[in-house]
Amino acid sequence: MGELARGGGGWPEEPGGSVARRPDWRDTLRNASDLALVGILTTVAALPVLTAGAAVATASAAVHHWSEHESWPGVRPVLRGFVRALLPGAVATLVAATTTALFTVNLLALHRGIVPGGAALIVVTALLAAAVAGLAGLTVVRLGRQDGQGWREAVRQAGRMAVARPVLPLAVAGVLALVAVLCGLVLPLITPILAGYALLALHATVRRIERAVPTTRG
Repeated sequence: MGELARGGGGWPEEPGGSVARRPDWRDTLRNASDLALVGILTTVAALPVLTAGAAVATASAAVHHWSEHESWPGVRPVLRGFVRALLPGAVATLVAATTTALFTVNLLALHRGIVPGGAALIVVTALLAAAVAGLAGLTVVRLGRQDGQGWREAVRQAGRMAVARPVLPLAVAGVLALVAVLCGLVLPLITPILAGYALLALHATVRRIERAVPTTRG
């Protein structure tokens, strides 16, 4: 499937030095197939559940590399990065799963009237969940920029990005919501394929906003 699947041509050990040329439909098709393969491989690597964090971090790093250099990193660096990310990624996966479960339980309890608060508290909880999702998406982007390593630093940097440009977590949460709708309601069978495109959308959204929106700091 495109550059990513071919030996030698895709997944080069070092970025190539080929002469620049105008992209055509074949480049578009190859890029699309490569991103689809990234999503499939990420999904397969995340199947044991505790490896999900490492899979997402490694895939984000690969997508960032492709966005910056128009080439994919080598297989061996990717595998080494995935192995290094396993333990911290497992901790991050547990934190994410616990947070998601808490928000889900709270929203269900509010919706069913088990906990008082009504519609107002449902809206507040949903907004808080969206903010947390936006911060999580920014963390994934930061991980990609850090070669898939350093979860704590990625969280800190994501928080600083959110404070400097409050529109960032909102935009990222919107991207994640759109992906969730597509995966859960419209195209559930192609969720693994969409994962690669979702990562690219996160990186592209953050990059565009960083270039277009000034920071709030003086």
